Amino acid sequence: MLKYFYPSLAALALLLQFACSPVAESSKGDLASKDDQSPKVAVATEQNLNADWLFFKSQSADLTATPEDWQQVNLPHTPQIEPLLVNNQWQGFAWYQKSLTIAPEWQNKQLLIRFEAAMNHAQVWLDDKQIGEHLGGYLPFTIDLTPYVTAGQTYQLKVKLDNRDNEITGPKPLAQLDFNTYGGLYRDVRLLIKNPVHITDEMLANEVAGGGIFVTYPKVDKAGSVVAVKTQLANKSALNAELELVQLLFAGEQLVTEVSSGPIQLAAGSKLDQQQQLTVSKPNLWSPASPFLYSLHTVLKQNGEVIERQHQQIGIRSFAFNDKHQLLINGEVTFLRGVNRHQEYPHVGYAISPQADYRDAVKIKSAGFDYVRLSHYPHSKAFMQAADELGLVLINAILGWQYYQPAEAFRAQNIQSCRDLIRRDRNHASVLAWECSLNESDMPDEFVATLHNTVKQEFPGAYSAGWQHGYDMYLQARQHRQMHYETPTVPYNVSEYGDWEYYAQNAGLNQDSWADLKEEARTSRQLLSHGEARLLQQARNVQEAHNDNLTTPAYADGYWVMFDYNRGYANDLEASGVMSIYRLPKYSYYFFQSQRPASEQSDKYQSGPMVFIASEWQSGSSAQVRVFSNAEEVELYLNGFLVSRNKPSVDKFSTHLPHPPFEFDLKEFKAGQLLAKAYIAGKEVATHQVSTADIAASLKLTLDTSGVAPVPGDLVFVYAEVLDKNGQTVPLNNQIIEFNSSGDIEIINPEPAFTEQGKAAVLVKLGAKFAEAQLEASSKVLAIQSDTLVFAVKE
Repeated sequence: MLKYFYPSLAALALLLQFACSPVAESSKGDLASKDDQSPKVAVATEQNLNADWLFFKSQSADLTATPEDWQQVNLPHTPQIEPLLVNNQWQGFAWYQKSLTIAPEWQNKQLLIRFEAAMNHAQVWLDDKQIGEHLGGYLPFTIDLTPYVTAGQTYQLKVKLDNRDNEITGPKPLAQLDFNTYGGLYRDVRLLIKNPVHITDEMLANEVAGGGIFVTYPKVDKAGSVVAVKTQLANKSALNAELELVQLLFAGEQLVTEVSSGPIQLAAGSKLDQQQQLTVSKPNLWSPASPFLYSLHTVLKQNGEVIERQHQQIGIRSFAFNDKHQLLINGEVTFLRGVNRHQEYPHVGYAISPQADYRDAVKIKSAGFDYVRLSHYPHSKAFMQAADELGLVLINAILGWQYYQPAEAFRAQNIQSCRDLIRRDRNHASVLAWECSLNESDMPDEFVATLHNTVKQEFPGAYSAGWQHGYDMYLQARQHRQMHYETPTVPYNVSEYGDWEYYAQNAGLNQDSWADLKEEARTSRQLLSHGEARLLQQARNVQEAHNDNLTTPAYADGYWVMFDYNRGYANDLEASGVMSIYRLPKYSYYFFQSQRPASEQSDKYQSGPMVFIASEWQSGSSAQVRVFSNAEEVELYLNGFLVSRNKPSVDKFSTHLPHPPFEFDLKEFKAGQLLAKAYIAGKEVATHQVSTADIAASLKLTLDTSGVAPVPGDLVFVYAEVLDKNGQTVPLNNQIIEFNSSGDIEIINPEPAFTEQGKAAVLVKLGAKFAEAQLEASSKVLAIQSDTLVFAVKE
């Protein structure tokens, strides 16, 4: 039997928007297609330069490649496909080059090339001339190509990357680091084609609180709000320019309001900041539960003709704190239940598609979280956009982890990173605060003050956040609170919890010393394959810690961590995630999901009433059955007979939870089916069942889309689930599953896939012509085979 997956053509077109940040309006092709070399540029536009690069890596700083050594690749790209357990991450020199043709029609245009990220020390050449250099692997940089090119000519664009340990950028050397930094050109590269008179690029402008477009909200109220837009215009021509700048605000396709600057005179060789305000009557305000986004269109005209358009999604909202340090979103007291996230994907590191970033955001929101701490570095624009759309509040961080240097170059690098982070992300509705702080690093007070003041300079009125005193918000991990807690005098955030305090509490900040380890079964570091009892222990730890956080004055807490991940200093996965590194949920995922109100519903993520039985119900399963639900009552049935109808079980670990778990005592294991029915106001609202599995009989393939249809160049997970003859999951662990593919797709896993709780996962890269590609799975040991999964595009 063939199983088809149909992403619509409309969906493909829509989802390509995640490939680029809103720098300019343009026509973009598929991520893996040829570059769109449009011959006419009447209005400022851009080209995606992700396709057709040549790549070479070595341990030598000198380029020693022969023509045969170069490998053709597309971006995003990682220098090395890594095993599941990355205990020897590649470090060295990565070279990229491609041909860049300057169209004749671009004569007298301003040409900029923008790298969204390049790990870690980048040097850029055009032919044999070095035209740029950048330190830091997480933030964009833009180079003005205009002085170096001639219309009608073709050049070789060459990039050299060095991702070795760096004392100036930090953090700790990889061998002592609690995460991996990976390498490569792992985000977009774009060519911006602008007219001599144009809207500036905020990274290239490099001006305090300036450059590009800067949106703020002087007034936020349900009755009426004000949107302030500051746009920097530049005139690179030899003539004075008569301009008009128009701001248009749309709700969907409906024009809400607009404002025109009227005539602007901009002298040759000059710049100006144009300030404009739009008044919005009865606006839809952005919040985690209702993340309404407007579309702001900025139109620049010269002599009545449009010469540039930019558009971006914005959310009208206010963040404030009352005298109790409670968070007010649009004036309403809000507690943020959150999680930390590393952006790593298995095997490819950071080199993931914009759609993969979006799927991560959907999973986080589906898990019941409304807040994400971006640990411990800037994440992608695609993830930021997804957070805006889905309603995830963010704390946005610069790179930092247990590393500080008094050297002026190091300090200057971090100050500039703070500035660049804010300039890149200042218009995102989701950003609550700027963590311009070196996490768990002993920073001098005066340096803390400098970073705090940098936030204020770049974004007047914005909140700074850090793990030391001196910021607007105090971020404290629960393990640190247990050692030295003081009543907060500023808004307080439990930045991390649920992991370290159950693992090696007394090791403090020296996480590579392995002191005072707890018994393995008691920790929160549990792989999905560790079995029911240990996954239940992780969920109990999470429950206890989250409940304890709710006894503090914190306005938010962030569990450590969303997804399992690799670490430079460790020979195993850090497994405290509520999902595996392959994005499969553990029991703790459902605990957090149950803490969200049943009344909150969205068609963009899993929401509404839920119930989940945290048991495999196999021989050896606990007869004390735990059920997670956000309902008022739950009935549990065994083989069709009612065990009991219970209310939530309140104990010392659930005194402050909005929805404590339900506990059922079945006395003893009896094979068969467990069925849970959840009730609100006497009405059945959700069900869940698990059954004692028979022997393995088949494999079921599932493509993980999580709200986003796959597109060319995408990375997607495919899961093979072991089923018995009745279609029930057989929760086998560590069984090898073989995957085979045909067509324009590639299985990325460099080693055999294996089951965890009955599911095996592979990461699949989609080519430009992935339609009709096929995937199958089988197990020789279990003597089972899947149906064929077929990708197909449906109009």
